[in-house]
Amino acid sequence: MSFWKKMAEFKIVRKAVYALVGIVSYPGLMIVNKLKIRGTEHIENLPTRNVLFVSNHQTYFADVITFLHIFCAVKWRKKNRLGVPYYLLNPFTRVYYVAAEETMKATWISRIFTLAGALTVRRTWNKDNTQTRRGLDPSDTRKIQRALGKSWVITFPQGTTKPFAPGRKGTAYIIKLMKPVVIPVVIQGFWRAFDKKGLKMKKKGVSLSVTFKEPLVINYDAEAEVILAQVMDAIEQSKTFMMQGAHHWKSEAV
Repeated sequence: MSFWKKMAEFKIVRKAVYALVGIVSYPGLMIVNKLKIRGTEHIENLPTRNVLFVSNHQTYFADVITFLHIFCAVKWRKKNRLGVPYYLLNPFTRVYYVAAEETMKATWISRIFTLAGALTVRRTWNKDNTQTRRGLDPSDTRKIQRALGKSWVITFPQGTTKPFAPGRKGTAYIIKLMKPVVIPVVIQGFWRAFDKKGLKMKKKGVSLSVTFKEPLVINYDAEAEVILAQVMDAIEQSKTFMMQGAHHWKSEAV
C-alpha cells in the first residue's frame, strides 16, 4: 500500500482533507454557481456498508467533491440543501470513490484528493476509448469489494466524462458479486461550470443539479449485460436518453 493510501485510512487525515477541500470548493458550488439537490430522502437511512452510488460523470473531481458535500450535509440532517457548511466541522468520511490510477497520480493536487478515499483502478479500455477490453483486474475487484464491505462506494460506470459513452461491465460484475444497495445519481451542469478536471471555473452563474434516485430493484442473478443496461438507464446515459437529449451531447462535445 502506497503512502497516500495508508494516510487515507486515518480518519483524522481524511476529515482534515474534507474540511480543506470543502471550504475551498463551497463558493464555486453555492455562491458563484447555484447547486440544486434532489432526493436526499433516498440516502438518509441507508445501511452503513455495501451501498454503491452509480452516477454519470462530467468532471474528474467536482462531481465527487459535490457528493461528499451532500453526504456530510445529510449526516447533519439537512434535506436537499447544503446551507452554511458547518457540517465540515465533523464530516461524513465513510465513503470511497473509484478513480483511474493514472488520473490520481498525475499531480500533487490529485494525490491529495487520494486522501479523501480514492480507490484507484487500472483502466480496462484503450485511451482512444475503443471497445477493446482487457477484462476485470482481480486486484481492483478485491479493492472495491473490501471498500463495500465496510462503507459506501461511488463509481462512474462510464469511466469517462464523455456523455453517453458505453458503460463498463466491471460495475455490473461488482453488483453481481457484492449484491449492494444501488443508488443511481444524475448530475447536470458541471461540464458547463468547470473545466474537465473540475478544479477551475469555466463559467459563472450555472445551475448545477444532483438528483439521487430510489434504490434500484435488481435481479442479481441476471446477466451482467442486463444489470449494466438497467444501471445506464437509471443514470440517464442509455441510448434512449441520448436520442431524447441530442442537443445536450452535441453541445458538450464542442
